[in-house]
Amino acid sequence: MGSIGAKDVPQLLDANGRRIDGRGLEDLRPLRITAGPLQQAEGSAFVEWGDNKVMAAVYGPREVHPRHLQQTTKAVVQCKYNMAAFSVDERKRPGLDRRSQEISKVIAEAFESVLFVEEYPRTSIDIYIEVLQANAGTRCAGVVAASVALADAGIPMVDLVPAVAVGKVAGTIVLDLKKEEDNYGEADLPMALVPRSGRLVLLQMEGHMTRDELKRSLDLGVTGCKKIYEVQKQALRDRYAVSAPSAGAEVAA
Repeated sequence: MGSIGAKDVPQLLDANGRRIDGRGLEDLRPLRITAGPLQQAEGSAFVEWGDNKVMAAVYGPREVHPRHLQQTTKAVVQCKYNMAAFSVDERKRPGLDRRSQEISKVIAEAFESVLFVEEYPRTSIDIYIEVLQANAGTRCAGVVAASVALADAGIPMVDLVPAVAVGKVAGTIVLDLKKEEDNYGEADLPMALVPRSGRLVLLQMEGHMTRDELKRSLDLGVTGCKKIYEVQKQALRDRYAVSAPSAGAEVAA
């Protein structure tokens, strides 16, 4: 979220409370998830969420590289989140920058708390997330894709992990930020949780909210995550259905 003169800020909410793309305050962008698109990976998923396009691949449990990271009592969860140079309007420098490293770390920690890592000592579970096209909320899309990919790989876990960003836009709490809302809004709150228990496994915030706004944001995020959770489950059902394979699961805005 940058600092830009008021005259340059687009109108994020109209007089009827509709957002810049016509959505209501609690509407998700169109979400489509395809499980298992990659044959070479043990598990994979492709997520199209608004204008985001994110691929996740999972390998393991397998031998740990580098070897010094090996744990004698549990598996190591490693994540590499990367935004392709062509994923944004202004071409980014290839390779992992500080933001990508930070997101890789928090995603790995989130999944370590839901995977049964004690079942696979001295091994590594490797998650690769590649953002092919970005339009805000890519870390949440990455978590959603990685969760389905882990399930597709057959790695035991407590539950699927949905994720969504809630934000404060023109003084109003809204669900699932679009690029303009992320850039010009007052706050951004990405979160991920375990739906059955409600346990948060990822929570970050940029910007400022009051205590009441934070509570409302968390409640709205939980509601959004439950909707995403259903799409994740449907993608896996489609993947392993006995009948002819489906093109993927989706939810309309």
